[in-house]
Amino acid sequence: MDAPPNEPETPASGHVPVLPNEVLAWLDPGPGDIVLDCTLGRAGHAALIAPRLSPDGRYIGLDVDPANIAHARTVLKNAPVKIDLVKSNFAAARSVLDSLGIDRVDLVLADLGFASNQMSDPARGFSFMSDGPLDMRLDPELGVTAADLVAALSEADLADVIYRFGEERLSRKIARKIVEERERTPILTTTDLARVVREACGVRSGASGGRGAVGGGGWARRGASRLDPATKTFMALRIAVNEELGALERLLGALPALMAGGGRAAVISFHSLEDRRVKRAFADMEQSGAGKRLTRRPVTATENELRSNPRSRSAKLRVFEWA
Repeated sequence: MDAPPNEPETPASGHVPVLPNEVLAWLDPGPGDIVLDCTLGRAGHAALIAPRLSPDGRYIGLDVDPANIAHARTVLKNAPVKIDLVKSNFAAARSVLDSLGIDRVDLVLADLGFASNQMSDPARGFSFMSDGPLDMRLDPELGVTAADLVAALSEADLADVIYRFGEERLSRKIARKIVEERERTPILTTTDLARVVREACGVRSGASGGRGAVGGGGWARRGASRLDPATKTFMALRIAVNEELGALERLLGALPALMAGGGRAAVISFHSLEDRRVKRAFADMEQSGAGKRLTRRPVTATENELRSNPRSRSAKLRVFEWA
């Protein structure tokens, strides 16, 4: 899986899994292992791990996106190991394993990034790089879209979502602008929302992506990086729509009941909200005597990977081994 969103696709980034060598080295999959892949995506990591398991092993892949499940079935159809692909949020990992008659697994992988096809499809509404409906659902069966949140949340609740999940210091100003705009006309598309956020941040209407496209007191004058002003708001709404942090916390809490002795869990995060939760959970488990952290500091991409897959620059891998 790839991350972060809102970046143009390139042939180099494609569907290349992040930190592939590091995942293989730290998980060290071998014959007979049972692997739980919590975020199957486009099966990039699965295609590397499954052949190492031999016919005695088993690979269980979870994903909430039916399109990813279908693609993964094609990628893994000749894998020399039993494959179970299940449409499910990883928060329900324990229930999935129970339904498959599996008590414990040897290896867990959770890559919290997103597949390129999700980011690049305008109809999914994740990115403001192209116009599309303001959707942002990873699971198309979810009832609430980003447009629903933008239309229904109070100004205070919008500001809270944008601040807590996007770490956006201008959250109140952005929320106020969104409410003012939606009173005139519904905000239904990605470009509509991006325009409103940029204007709230001082960027002239129709401008994006460059330091020169800034009104007085705006983006560049604040000393900001080249990150588009709409990025954090889009991330916050996506996290809220998909309840991503709550699902991650449920997975981390369930790990002790999923793992066999000597098993390893690897989590790849892409922003500080995720990484802080993983770091804290692994530290707490170590303190309780459940096992040990194999990575005291997160593992990041090498210079070679950064050159071939720029999306890997935000990836942070942490690994825990059970006693």
